[in-house]
Amino acid sequence: MSLSTHVLDASTGRPARGVAVGLHRGERLIAEGVTGEDGRLNDWLPDGEPGAGVHRLVFRTGAYFAGRGVRTFYPEVVVTFAVEDPGEHHHVPLLLSPFAYSTYRGS
Repeated sequence: MSLSTHVLDASTGRPARGVAVGLHRGERLIAEGVTGEDGRLNDWLPDGEPGAGVHRLVFRTGAYFAGRGVRTFYPEVVVTFAVEDPGEHHHVPLLLSPFAYSTYRGS
């Protein structure tokens, strides 16, 4: 299975570079990564993960905003999603600002 994310900072209109992201299944941390210059995180999963089931992406947004000297209401954003077909590509984008966020299932 493949899983990617793209974090955009709506307060700057730019990709959010340097956001730490963790992928969890239950209490187990499966993978970790940091968004690149383009705000994307691709090809970061171990083989065979995450598989079918319920997973959580944890975006460490507090550290990202602190690094920019910006206060935020959300120190982390957790997106819980279900994988039904591990053979499909899953893309979970995050549109972020210090006081709001949104997400959707991308392609």
